[in-house]
Amino acid sequence: MHEVSKGHDGDDITRRTALRRGAGVAVAGAAFTVASAQVGSAVAADADADADAGVRGDRAPEASWSGAGHLPRSVGGIRIPGSRLARDAAEFAREASSETLFNHVMRSYLFGCALLDRRGVPYDRELAFVAAVLHDLGLVEAHRTPAERFEVDGADAARRFLVERRVPAERADVVWDAIALHTSTGIATRKRPEIAMVSLGSGLDFSGNDLQQIPSGTREEILAAFPRKGFKQDALSTILSLCRTKPLSTLMHPFAEVGRRHIPGFPVPTAEDLLLGAPFAD
Repeated sequence: MHEVSKGHDGDDITRRTALRRGAGVAVAGAAFTVASAQVGSAVAADADADADAGVRGDRAPEASWSGAGHLPRSVGGIRIPGSRLARDAAEFAREASSETLFNHVMRSYLFGCALLDRRGVPYDRELAFVAAVLHDLGLVEAHRTPAERFEVDGADAARRFLVERRVPAERADVVWDAIALHTSTGIATRKRPEIAMVSLGSGLDFSGNDLQQIPSGTREEILAAFPRKGFKQDALSTILSLCRTKPLSTLMHPFAEVGRRHIPGFPVPTAEDLLLGAPFAD
């Protein structure tokens, strides 16, 4: 685990306040944008429910996640799809990821669903689940490329997974967008609900923003089923690993700020450096 250095208290407070205010504005806008999204999500959600009902007979009746085997059918009243594709995606993510990372992607799905369900937003639950559980494949060593942003690595890995299973291109495209855009909340929340959900759910689990919107009972059940297990330090170590092994992938990325704080001589220029270094007179 990498040591975390401490900044000046005043700087930390200012940074934290700015992050909370900025994220709050993004999510407030999302409430309207996501609720007004269309693309036939209600029809797709009904189809997903039918597909899920068709496979319940071959699923074990576990009520909680034990770290191996089948997923629970629901957590905190939120249904987990039981279609073959959903189960394959969960198993693929579980085998590729550490337990800490896998629990994060599952919480991302559950938190995202909780937010959209409270707003009455219809969405394709299978598509949202697949995108959520595969959204951090780009953090896994086996799916990293030398130069791409981790979101793009993850989106490409997810697309390969879906193509192998002959998932229609238009559905694979939604998953690709959801993963590639999940750290860009201001963009993702202007897209269809399944894309917005992955960004909102993963962002909530990462920063805690909008956690107050989740009923305490639901929150407790989600955290009990998929505990955090040192997620903060694990995530920080992963971010620093990306900064060290492929620093230019963090150019104009929030992770670059972590690299600048913790890695002496971090080589990635800031936006100001790029602007002032442009080969123009003014």
